[in-house]
Amino acid sequence: MNLTVDIPLNNLSFGNVGINILRELFKKGTQVNLFPRGEPQLDSFNKLPEDFKSWITKSTEYRLHHIDKDSPTLTLWHLHGAERRISPKQFLLTFYELESPTFIEKNIANLQDHVFLTSPSAVEAFKKIGCPNVSFVPMGFDPDFVEHKSDKKTIEDKIHFILMGKYEKRKHTKEIIQTWLKKYGNDNRYLLTCCVTNPFIKSDQMNSLLNQLLEGKKYSNINFLPHLKTNTEVNHLLNSADIDLTGLSGAEGWNIPSFNATALGKWSIVSNHTGHKGWATPHNSILIEPSKKEDIYDKLFFHKGSSFNQGSMYSYDEDQAVEAMERAVNCASQPNTEGLKLQKEFTYERTLNEILKVINP
Repeated sequence: MNLTVDIPLNNLSFGNVGINILRELFKKGTQVNLFPRGEPQLDSFNKLPEDFKSWITKSTEYRLHHIDKDSPTLTLWHLHGAERRISPKQFLLTFYELESPTFIEKNIANLQDHVFLTSPSAVEAFKKIGCPNVSFVPMGFDPDFVEHKSDKKTIEDKIHFILMGKYEKRKHTKEIIQTWLKKYGNDNRYLLTCCVTNPFIKSDQMNSLLNQLLEGKKYSNINFLPHLKTNTEVNHLLNSADIDLTGLSGAEGWNIPSFNATALGKWSIVSNHTGHKGWATPHNSILIEPSKKEDIYDKLFFHKGSSFNQGSMYSYDEDQAVEAMERAVNCASQPNTEGLKLQKEFTYERTLNEILKVINP
């Protein structure tokens, strides 16, 4: 099969998925004409085999030697920008966090031969407004992440919570941290490590946001990490955790950090909505039901009245979050064995196979 691939290769969510899709295509021996979106940033993936990296280089350098107009294109990108195409046949894999597609988003979706969505809620929403060419495809567990099997905790004598993902309104970053501090702040039996830098926010503005959420108070048991540059660093953080709070986000296409934490046997508190419904269950997660919806607009990623990203996100009551944290603490002495099963249930081999069944039935 001769496949054109239009995909980002960086350390953001799209880029991580991109490298894993390519890894599976490499294993299959697929002829790939690779068009990276933006400058490839492979330094983050510090465990990649040399033959795979060489294949990526050759697939990029020789893309115009093998491409023809009948080569289907697999594009991994936002709906905004997917109206452009390399070949007549285009299959789009995208994250869509919300549940209210706009007229423009509908039109762009219908331009594609097929759209693969990582959120069951998004599939339902697009079908409802007249997009029959959409289907759910799950993401996989990243093989760069491995469970650290040891009888000794990485951080001893503390229950270690983590929060990951960009600092933004959609992810409830401020509310999650403030709720945790209200319950556990300065209680040194507990520790919260936050990796919430946002590459789209300047560093001085980022520092200002963190200072505002702390409200001028000093806490001895919260850490803010800089951006983690490699998957090895991310793996270390995930494995050091007992409890993950990233799943308290208000809207997600999948939520890769929370999923990976759960699959590594951590106890993840997850709000039961949007992309979380693709993998989180009462058996593998500490689920809470969202109590209300609110506008998602933040004047950064979500602008009211725009042609894209319109709608609402889910919220929860503070008491719900605190009760879920207490449940997680009671579980923290034991690994999440149901979560560990996600590693085998969700693989990128499965992801790619489901995509190829549609592209090349």
